[in-house]
Amino acid sequence: MSGPDRSTGPIVFFDGDCGLCNRTVRFLLDHDRRGRLRFAPLQGHTAAERLTLRPGAPLDTLYLVDHQGTHDRSTAALRVAGHLGGAWRVLRLLLLVPRPLRDGVYRLVARYRHRPVGKEGVCRLGGQDERARMLP
Repeated sequence: MSGPDRSTGPIVFFDGDCGLCNRTVRFLLDHDRRGRLRFAPLQGHTAAERLTLRPGAPLDTLYLVDHQGTHDRSTAALRVAGHLGGAWRVLRLLLLVPRPLRDGVYRLVARYRHRPVGKEGVCRLGGQDERARMLP
C-alpha cells in the first residue's frame, strides 16, 4: 500500500521567519496522521506561484489553499484543524463565531508572534516523509 499523494492536498502557507509559525508547522506535522497537509513558506516560490498577494503584503497571515479555495487568518487556522481529523475537527465549530471577532484575536496573536518564541530561520526538516511535504 502506498502513502498519500503528496502532489495534491491542502497547502498551508506560513511565515518562514516566525518562530511561532514554525512551531505550528511542527505541531501540524506531528498531528496530521494521514499526512495530507503540505507546507510552504510565504517567502518561497510556491507562495509566489499559488497566492495572489499584493506587493509588500505583510507576512503575518496564515493561508490555506484547499479544495474549497484560499482561506486566511482565523478561517485558515480553523480549517487546518479540520484537515487534521479526529477531535481536532471540533475546532471548526469556532467558524460559527463572527469572522471579525475571530480575526481580531488572530491579529492580536500575529502582532506579538515573534515575542514568545523568537524568530527561526528554517522549519524542522525531519525524515524523507516530512521533507516531501515541504514545498519551496
